[in-house]
Amino acid sequence: MGVRTGNPQTALEALTCRRLLASSWPWRSAGYLLTTLPVALAAFVVLAIPWLVLVARLTEGGYQAGVIVFMVLFAAALTGALGPLIAPPLARLERNRLRMVDNRPAVSIHRAPAPAGLVSWLRDRYADPATWREVGYACLLATLAPVLSIAALLAVPLVGTFLVSPLLVLAQQPGDSPVALGFGTAATVGQTPPYVIVGVLLLPLVPYLWTLLAGAHAAVARALLLGETTEQLRAELVEVSRSRARLADAFEAERRRIERDLHDGAQQRLVSLTLRLGLARLDLPPDSSAAESVTAAHEQAKQLMAELRQLIHGIQPQILTDLGLPAALDELADQSPIPVTVKAQLPARPPNQIENTAYFVAAEALTNVAKHSDATSAAVTVRQHGTMLTVEISDNGHGGADPSRGTGLTGLADRVAVTGGRMLLSSPVGGPTLLRVELPCNHNQPPFG
Repeated sequence: MGVRTGNPQTALEALTCRRLLASSWPWRSAGYLLTTLPVALAAFVVLAIPWLVLVARLTEGGYQAGVIVFMVLFAAALTGALGPLIAPPLARLERNRLRMVDNRPAVSIHRAPAPAGLVSWLRDRYADPATWREVGYACLLATLAPVLSIAALLAVPLVGTFLVSPLLVLAQQPGDSPVALGFGTAATVGQTPPYVIVGVLLLPLVPYLWTLLAGAHAAVARALLLGETTEQLRAELVEVSRSRARLADAFEAERRRIERDLHDGAQQRLVSLTLRLGLARLDLPPDSSAAESVTAAHEQAKQLMAELRQLIHGIQPQILTDLGLPAALDELADQSPIPVTVKAQLPARPPNQIENTAYFVAAEALTNVAKHSDATSAAVTVRQHGTMLTVEISDNGHGGADPSRGTGLTGLADRVAVTGGRMLLSSPVGGPTLLRVELPCNHNQPPFG
């Protein structure tokens, strides 16, 4: 365990501080343990006494099995009936007491304020899972907490008795019985040095004991009584995942709109302009200055049309839209400067977002292979097993790909994560490199062809 140098927020964090003994945390912890006793007594009176009465009656004997079962059920029902009534106010008190050993905010775990009206209030309290968590904490408070608190607090008189044991022996009158010192006795001053040594050794450990037990108690209380619940965290995670999926869908729709506008609008007008320039070029004398200008403009228009067509292809390849992923990957392989082998075995077309993600991951990976790996060959393998679509891109290059050295691989991982998938990379120095992407594929489109 490392040594904490900043300001601790909890008693458990304070245990790792170098200056714990000079801080206020041991005294705060001692106060927390001391004030636990009256609170635990209140919980004990309500929740534990029915069981003590039951045990006392059972020890008298003479009861039949049916009577014993009835008494156990009655005690459990009494605890269940009274627990939700006593636990909420007790929990509020405990959340306030947590400030003694925990500087973090304390928020109630109840779903909403209790409704008005006795019937509505009772129905809300007995149906709220947070209430039963508070009941569970109250049971721990009534049974285990006071035992630990008393044990920690009794360490002080025990250590004090060890330290003053010589004085206690000297104060004895002749004929008095030996002085009881915790786990032993001493009749003479010569028998007390071991106790004094133990007391000196234990004295600086007492504050650590207080802080440890108070911190552990507070950690249990925070887990049961405060708002950082697993359910809430899970709900927030689900909402984040849904919002991320909505953003991805919105981005995909906007990308398709841009591709459609460029294809149906700008590209068509540019084609028309190119044709007009070509016709005008034919009508002019070949050696005239006007023919040279029109020819230059015609060539620039054709070059611009090729660049626009390439841009549209990068936004959304038409072959991917029309023929699907295997055909689009074959086109990628044909355009690659190094030989690429494609194996795509798909029973049906994946959903649009999954298909697009798989394609652009393969395209980006092959671009990186051609630019950075010095590979002489690569392979793309696509398979679907049940509801999982896997895309593997491998090459025989020098390896050493590292996401921390650039944003390319990180961007791919983010894009895959949006779909709920994951990306795995194996690229040792010297190669080969294998990039594996796993994408959830729950709802396929109609089968090919």
